[in-house]
Amino acid sequence: MTNLVKIKNVEIGANKPFVLIAGPCVIENEKITLDTAESIKKITSELNIPFIFKSSYKKANRTSLGSFTGLEEDQALGILKKVKDSLELPILTDIHTESEAERASLVADVLQIPAFLCRQTDLLIAAGKTGKAVNIKKGQFLAPEDMKHAVEKVASTNNNNILLTERGTTFGYHDLIVDMRSLIIMREIGFPVVMDATHSVQLPSKGGVSGGQPKFIPPLARAAVALGIDALFMEVHPDPLHALSDAASQFPLDKLRELLTGLKKIDSIVKNL
Repeated sequence: MTNLVKIKNVEIGANKPFVLIAGPCVIENEKITLDTAESIKKITSELNIPFIFKSSYKKANRTSLGSFTGLEEDQALGILKKVKDSLELPILTDIHTESEAERASLVADVLQIPAFLCRQTDLLIAAGKTGKAVNIKKGQFLAPEDMKHAVEKVASTNNNNILLTERGTTFGYHDLIVDMRSLIIMREIGFPVVMDATHSVQLPSKGGVSGGQPKFIPPLARAAVALGIDALFMEVHPDPLHALSDAASQFPLDKLRELLTGLKKIDSIVKNL
């Protein structure tokens, strides 16, 4: 059994029901962000699924120079704060540098370390020092057992509110594969594990943008919940094909309720809830 991590009124780990971490990949504008957050909150409230809203206030890792990297930072963080205050939701967002950690922590309840940066010692320590929960995504190049070193860096700041996320492993060029053993191995480190069911179906950097195979999102999510994950990470958008980031791998908002209804049943059986 993993440690229990508390984020506002949400509890993750220790055989608790799975938590949904979801929202658009990046903040595109205020309306899409608020409307999507409100819709997901309504669905999760009716299904009694704990919910943390996720959206990146900036995107530092993009395939091409012309890719959308986000709004002006103050504007984007302001929109996240509006979601947090108006809908009373915990917030998760990415950081990419040490200087971003303190700034983002003024709004976010969870600071996410992108997979490509999971070995960046100064970044992990800076995130830990904020006292906020830290979600570390496992690098596409990293063995799951090696995530213990990333954990140690955050924990060295006396911050043990740590989540570990699986998001697929590099499988040759332009492809990822999910090794479900990673979820079990990372749980043995002692912290809650999260399955990122949307980034795991990406076809990275295929052409000028990353592609994706979204038809595999539901089966991967079901398989991960059947393994007893502590949280499910999904990028959800009302119109994925026209999203400004990760258009090929975001999950459509209008299909979310159906998927979550089935996942809740699986979770209840697996955890004997």
